[in-house]
Amino acid sequence: MIEIGVILPSVAVQHSEKLDLRDAARYAEEAGLDSVWMGDHLATGAAVLEVTIGLATAAAVTDRIAIGASVFVPAIRPLAWAAKQIASLQYVSGDRLILGLGSGGGEAQFQAAEVPYADRGRRTDRALEALPALLAGEPTELGAGLAVQLLPAVPRPRLWVGNHSAVARKRAARLGDGWFPSLVPVEDVAAGRQHLVRLAEGLERPVPAIAIGGVSAIGAGTNQVRELASGITAGYGMPFDRALSLPLAGGVEQVADRLGQYADAGASHAVLGLGGTDWRTQVDRLAAVRALV
Repeated sequence: MIEIGVILPSVAVQHSEKLDLRDAARYAEEAGLDSVWMGDHLATGAAVLEVTIGLATAAAVTDRIAIGASVFVPAIRPLAWAAKQIASLQYVSGDRLILGLGSGGGEAQFQAAEVPYADRGRRTDRALEALPALLAGEPTELGAGLAVQLLPAVPRPRLWVGNHSAVARKRAARLGDGWFPSLVPVEDVAAGRQHLVRLAEGLERPVPAIAIGGVSAIGAGTNQVRELASGITAGYGMPFDRALSLPLAGGVEQVADRLGQYADAGASHAVLGLGGTDWRTQVDRLAAVRALV
């Protein structure tokens, strides 16, 4: 089985489809999906919502569905403030948070946050190391002899380390609960899992879960799929032929089969942005896929 989550609609989609964020979160929960997600973006030139406020809104109008950050970037924030945001979101959601973490977002985002881009890896590792104690309400030294205690304490959310790289897998094996690559073919997931198994054995830790990020366009035509691939190529610098193979397109049965292949390769979760027809219709089709998977 593979759990299926959906990226909540962007501000642009909310406007074009007259779809309030609260209504979207409720719609996904009522459809039977497992989680709703938002990205963490600061200054991209596009209209975006702050991730913890958006997810808190989703949590306030739902009861069962998990809420997730895909992915939260702790390195652009003071660490204690990042932990406070995470703890508050875990608290108000009733412990439903899944926290994807990454060090990306592009150099412009770090410049906007007034954080050196070259420090992103070190700051991400530091966050992963300190977050469990900070979230547990334990006094935690953050430098210069200063011990910070954040209350209320909350249960640790699942920490999924984003990115496809070997560095990300090492972080996941050492400090995380999951590995969370996006836009990767099935064979890369299988190879990544083999690497995770070796790393976890060496560290005497459990093998991290694997969650894939992707894009779904169930029922979309050839031109729509090519447009999605062109967007992936432009956004990620990926060769077009590779990008064209990644959208989960076709009928419900075909997409269920594709996700089954990812599950066979080791993935237990799929977090999907939606392309193709309108957002609600795509959620309904994803729910049909989930019933088959």
